[in-house]
Amino acid sequence: MKIEDILAQERRARMAAERLLAQKQAELTSANRVLSQHALTLSDEILETRVAVEEIKGENFQVRADLQKANEEIVIAKRRLWDSLETIEDGFAVFDQADKMIAANSAYLEPFDGLSCVAPGIPYTDILHIATDEGIVDIGDMRPLAWRDMMLDRWRAPSCEPVVLRLWDGTHIKLVDRRSRDGDMVSLGLNITETVKYQAELSEARQRAEAANRAKSTFLANMSHEIRTPMNGVVSMAEIMAEGDLDDEQRLYVNTIRQSGEALLTIINDVLDYSKIEAAKLTLQPEPFDLERVILDVVTLLQPAAQDKGIQLILDFDLFMPSKFIGDVVRIRQILTNLIGNAVKFTSEGHVLVRAIGLPLGESDEQKVHITVEDSGIGIPEDMQSHIFGEFNQVDSDRNRKFEGTGLGLAISSQLVELMGGEIWVDSQEGAGSCFGFHITLPVEQTVKLPKLPNIPGTVVLAMEDRLNRAILEKRLEATGLQTELFDPQEPDKKLVRNAYMILVDEQCSAKARSQDGCNLIESLRKQNQTAPIYFLAAPRSTAAKHSQDAADATRVLQMPLIRSTVFEIIDQIDKPPARLPIDKQDAQPEVPLVMPKTGKSGVRKMRILAAEDNKTNQLVFTKLLKELEMELRFANNGIEAVEAFLDFQPDIIFMDISMPEMDGKEATHRIRTLERDQGMDPTRIVALTAHALTGDDREILAHGLDQHLTKPLKKPEILHEILTHCPDEARCPLPGSCP
Repeated sequence: MKIEDILAQERRARMAAERLLAQKQAELTSANRVLSQHALTLSDEILETRVAVEEIKGENFQVRADLQKANEEIVIAKRRLWDSLETIEDGFAVFDQADKMIAANSAYLEPFDGLSCVAPGIPYTDILHIATDEGIVDIGDMRPLAWRDMMLDRWRAPSCEPVVLRLWDGTHIKLVDRRSRDGDMVSLGLNITETVKYQAELSEARQRAEAANRAKSTFLANMSHEIRTPMNGVVSMAEIMAEGDLDDEQRLYVNTIRQSGEALLTIINDVLDYSKIEAAKLTLQPEPFDLERVILDVVTLLQPAAQDKGIQLILDFDLFMPSKFIGDVVRIRQILTNLIGNAVKFTSEGHVLVRAIGLPLGESDEQKVHITVEDSGIGIPEDMQSHIFGEFNQVDSDRNRKFEGTGLGLAISSQLVELMGGEIWVDSQEGAGSCFGFHITLPVEQTVKLPKLPNIPGTVVLAMEDRLNRAILEKRLEATGLQTELFDPQEPDKKLVRNAYMILVDEQCSAKARSQDGCNLIESLRKQNQTAPIYFLAAPRSTAAKHSQDAADATRVLQMPLIRSTVFEIIDQIDKPPARLPIDKQDAQPEVPLVMPKTGKSGVRKMRILAAEDNKTNQLVFTKLLKELEMELRFANNGIEAVEAFLDFQPDIIFMDISMPEMDGKEATHRIRTLERDQGMDPTRIVALTAHALTGDDREILAHGLDQHLTKPLKKPEILHEILTHCPDEARCPLPGSCP
């Protein structure tokens, strides 16, 4: 081979080797480049991992720090909890699911002082054994085994009821145990020794209070009896006097005595009922009643006191209010008596005005009745106006300490109004007077019948000096559609008088005209108008008006205040001829027959009546009440005499006083009933006559064998009803034609 070929092959081989080397170098460079890139990436990842590891290390450190802090706080909280539990007097313990003590405070372990076995780890059953064996718990008459079984049954019950244990030293522990959801039992031992002691003291105080309340009730009953006994003589004698031959003035005095006595008895009963109001045991007794008559009765009763003080007591009653309502008339009268009586008592000059207004309530048969009592008295300071409705309270000032009173009236009135579902209030200004008012809603029983008005035009002439009564009368007449005009005697208007429907002249105006020019005012008016009725308005309870010449010349004398029926009556007389009528007797009580005539009995003997009564005045009253009866009446001075008279006299009816010396009426009745049973006698009717009038007295008295219960003062119709209704067939009727 030629050298050139060899060199050429070597050159080619060297070039191929160089190319291969260049290729390998390129591949190596590329691999290095990839490796470098990978190394760079790995380096970044390592760096990131190192950062993350550092962060994790930091977090782990914080977690360990927080965990350590939390553990420290738990330890502190646990220590504080147990320190707190150690400071309280009540016991606290925790038991696990196996009923072994886990922990307990010192108060829980205190009863077991000195017993080292009572510590965490002791079973609950061992605690029960120690409690009985060591006499720690007073188990009374129970056997130890029975007591432990009872306590263990309670412990294992689904719901543990609290139980009170008495320890040997008198300490009372109330155990309250609750099982948690994981089965542990938490036990609390509450020291209730002071509570038990307080309850014992409270029970003792309650017993003393009940004893005091019973003593109060006994006192009230005795007070009622002691007051009613003399009042029986006053009221009954007034009733007997009223049956005699009296003139109008005497009858007025007697009726005033009787009405005042009855009102006093009503007030006594209401005051005695205060304890029932306080205990929410008083019940209302609704019945139909005439509200205007009730208010007028109270005004009439208080009129003498007002006149003695020189003040006017005026009534303004809504003309269109119903004639009758349904309500507790006794309670309403008591409220009115308290409010109007206070107004008169605290007013030394001026007036007391009672105003009643009715407001219909839609289509219902009820009306809201508003009654206000306005006075011009001493008034009440603003800061004391709520105080006066409290019990036994009066406004405490030097000006009104001279006024007597218990301070109970307004408190009773307030509670009665509240009981009726109403509201009471006061509006007052010190030194300028007061206005007390209340409203209650009452069912309507009967509406008012309005008068027939005249068809021809005309006016009603008022010759009145009394401005308050004149204003009220003007309002009432104009409410019916009539026109009113004021007549001045100093400047007489003859045309006004000539065209008048009717003329009203009050006592003050008549007296003023006579004193100034000596004329008879009514006679002068009559000359100017021959047909119109002229009414002389006399002041309340005026006796001088009866004898005055003006009264004699008037068509009729009317007593103030005018009631609605009188106003309607004089309006009805407008178109009728005038007639001379006597002085109005609207205040007189209507005569009511005592008994209805019936067919009589015609026995051969007189009816025998036995009255057991130790009070001589009441014996006299009883005799006078029955003076017109044909009968045999015998008195017994005590229960022993009553039993003896029953055997000797053989009465047809016995009126038995309850409170008598030596033997009371209840014991006497018991002995009479025993004699009747032993001797096979028919029961004799025995009627209790008693001054005990508290609610419930009748049931207690009748339980001793009596047939009827009548309270004093004695009422003649009730006594006669008992006698005439129970007259036996073999006896003559004591009042011929009146026995059934």
